[in-house]
Amino acid sequence: MNNILVENAKIMAKGQITLPKDIRDVLGVGMGDRVTLICRDNQVIMMNAAIYAMNMLQEGMKGEFEKAGIMNDDDVMDLVKEVRLEIEGS
Repeated sequence: MNNILVENAKIMAKGQITLPKDIRDVLGVGMGDRVTLICRDNQVIMMNAAIYAMNMLQEGMKGEFEKAGIMNDDDVMDLVKEVRLEIEGS
């Protein structure tokens, strides 16, 4: 079951809020980090922006390894060797 953490934050004059420390800790964000806000109906989901971007990349890449014929670790290593040879040869 998902752990649920409920916190409150006050909206300031410019629409800013301070994320409570427990929420920052769960998201793994600190000063200068970015968050992604996803509004669905009347709810907002907040995610660490780096994790959200990685999730979107993974979703977009689904099936691409199979299309390229990469089925296992040996195929990955062969591709890495091929790319290294191309780089060293140029």
